[in-house]
Amino acid sequence: MNEKYIRFTTKEVTPPLYGVLEDEKVTALASAPWMGIEKTDKSFDLKDIKLKAPVEPSKIVCIGLNYHAHVQASQSADKAPDYPLIFLKPPSSVIGPEEKIIHPQQSERVDYEAELGVVIGKTARKVPEEKAGDYIFGFTCVNDVTARDLQKKDGQWSRAKGFDTFCPVGPWLVRELNYRDVLVEGILNGDIKQSGRTSLMIFNIPFLISYISSVMTLNPGDLISTGTPAGIAPMKPGDKIEVKVEGVGNLVNHMA
Repeated sequence: MNEKYIRFTTKEVTPPLYGVLEDEKVTALASAPWMGIEKTDKSFDLKDIKLKAPVEPSKIVCIGLNYHAHVQASQSADKAPDYPLIFLKPPSSVIGPEEKIIHPQQSERVDYEAELGVVIGKTARKVPEEKAGDYIFGFTCVNDVTARDLQKKDGQWSRAKGFDTFCPVGPWLVRELNYRDVLVEGILNGDIKQSGRTSLMIFNIPFLISYISSVMTLNPGDLISTGTPAGIAPMKPGDKIEVKVEGVGNLVNHMA
C-alpha cells in the first residue's frame, strides 16, 4: 500500500501535526516522516481534519523550461537550455490544499504552472546521479504560481515567483511512484490546459538532484519543483486551479 503522508490541523490541534493517512483514518506521527516514521497513539477521522501543505521546506528549488513542449511554446526561449535553469521560491510562499492564491496588486497577469514535486529525505551534497534516488523521500503536487508580467519586467524571477501564496503544495506525499513517466496536468475551471509526461522532461529527476546538490546542500524536507508542461495561462479571481499528478493525487486551490 502506498501510504499518504500529510500535515494537518483539527479544531483542537494546532500547530499542525504530521500524519499518515490510511483508509479515511489519520494516525499522527511524532515528527516529520523523513525524520523517521514513528506513529503515535493519536488518531483522527479524515473528515475531522484540515489538510495543510505536507512540507515545511528550508528552501524550494524550482526548474524552469524543463519540458520540450514548454520551450517550444515559450516566447522567452528559442531552444532547450543546455543545463537546468534553477531558481528559488521562499518558504513563505507555501500554502496547502484549498487555501487561496492571492492575486497581488502589483501584477496584471498571474499564471498557474502544474508540476511534480520531489521531497528530499536526507541531506544531499554533491550526490552522484546514479545515487540520487536514495535521497528522495516522496512526491507531491506543486503549483509554481507566477506573476508573468513581473517576470518579464524584472528579468530575474524572485518577485514574480515569490509572493505569499504562490506555492501551493499537496495534498500529501507518496513514497512509491514511477516518477520517470507520470502524467502531470493543470486543470483550470474543469478544463485540462496542461498535460505532459515526466518522461518528456529535458532533465530527469536524478540528474536534477545531482545538479542542484552540486550547487547547494539539500536538507531533509526540501522541495524540488521539477518544471511545468506546455499550456500555462492566466488565472483570475474566482478561478479554480487543479494540479493533478498521476499516482499522487489532486491539489485544488482557488484564486482570490
